[in-house]
Amino acid sequence: MIQFIEVTNHLGESINLNLRSPEQSGFFIKSISGLGPNKGTINTTEVLSADGSIFNSARVSGRNLVFELGFSDKTETIEAIRQKSYRYFPIKRPVLIKIVTDTRIGTVIGYVESNEPNIFSKQESTIISILCPNAYFSSDEIVQTFFSGNVAEFEFPFENLSLTEKMITFGSLVLDTRQTVYYDGDVNTGVLIRIHFAGSVNDLTIFNVSREETMSISSARLIALTGSDFVFGDEVVISTIKGNKYIHLIRDGEVINIINTLSVAADWFQIGRGDNVFTFTADSGVTNMQFMIEHNILFEGI
Repeated sequence: MIQFIEVTNHLGESINLNLRSPEQSGFFIKSISGLGPNKGTINTTEVLSADGSIFNSARVSGRNLVFELGFSDKTETIEAIRQKSYRYFPIKRPVLIKIVTDTRIGTVIGYVESNEPNIFSKQESTIISILCPNAYFSSDEIVQTFFSGNVAEFEFPFENLSLTEKMITFGSLVLDTRQTVYYDGDVNTGVLIRIHFAGSVNDLTIFNVSREETMSISSARLIALTGSDFVFGDEVVISTIKGNKYIHLIRDGEVINIINTLSVAADWFQIGRGDNVFTFTADSGVTNMQFMIEHNILFEGI
């Protein structure tokens, strides 16, 4: 069940449309269309010599959310509520729609196509159409998977048998070059890979074991582009998200585009529902990397 819908306009101003307490916002929701999975477009080719057709491709178009909102005059005048709809649903401006249900939170960015109030009515209301270029809702949280971390070693009670030697270990750094990224979404999505370098690394390669995909960064190309291989203090951010793919090297506060260092046959990783196993390696310096993968979750509908 939907609990509430939060709308944030282009100025960062938010309003909460609570289904149980419409008097708080001045709006009560009559209906909303476009919350379920969008209709897919299936492209096929007819075969002259056989029955049926051959599948070519499929895609899902953008989402159209249509709100029918009634106006409540318990705390404000109807005219004030109508004008408030212009403020939070400005024509042609982007708005962030956040829908909170009992089991999931979905967000999507759309552009207000129309806001059509029914002014000459006994019970005034408005119909608002919002066009969302993205076909899917995304989760409100970012899921992070670390390939290294601290393991606790210190427990009470303890006894220090020496005043000169370091005999007590509070924790130890564990490096794991293989981890499982669990994904619970409805639709495959890209990931954001963050790598911090604590020393020199040569010829980095990342594997998506589950899908048999590989992404390699050539040290020879990196040296030709930046003048050196990966060194202490470097950070690499790789985005495989559709529509926003990039590889950035952050060195001495400068962001450098190093997408040209990627191997020609590289795969832009996508993860699917369930376990996605990743691993990484290098010709040298593999222990000098702190590796992390993060992603959000995509939903076909609320």
